Amino acid sequence: MQNDNPNTERYIAIARACLKAINDTTKNAGDREQKIQAVYQAIDTAFQAEFAEHRQSVAIMATVLERIASGQLDADQAADLARKTLDQQPENTRNTMMH
Repeated sequence: MQNDNPNTERYIAIARACLKAINDTTKNAGDREQKIQAVYQAIDTAFQAEFAEHRQSVAIMATVLERIASGQLDADQAADLARKTLDQQPENTRNTMMH
């Protein structure tokens, strides 16, 4: 992964969570299936944490689009609402690939 990719830190956080879970499973007693499930759970938890802000931004934009699509705003109001919504989005969700 390139260092200039805005998602590098997300990948690193998820990778660290995975490695921690794997290391924890090698230290702890338990059956293989429980260990595998612990790693899967760690991956899911890390993924959910890293993309929570993105999901929230998408939900806000969907609400704004629904309001614009309702036809209750004139063109200038709709454009203004769209600009304000885009300006409020976190920097890491703008114009970046998620994978």
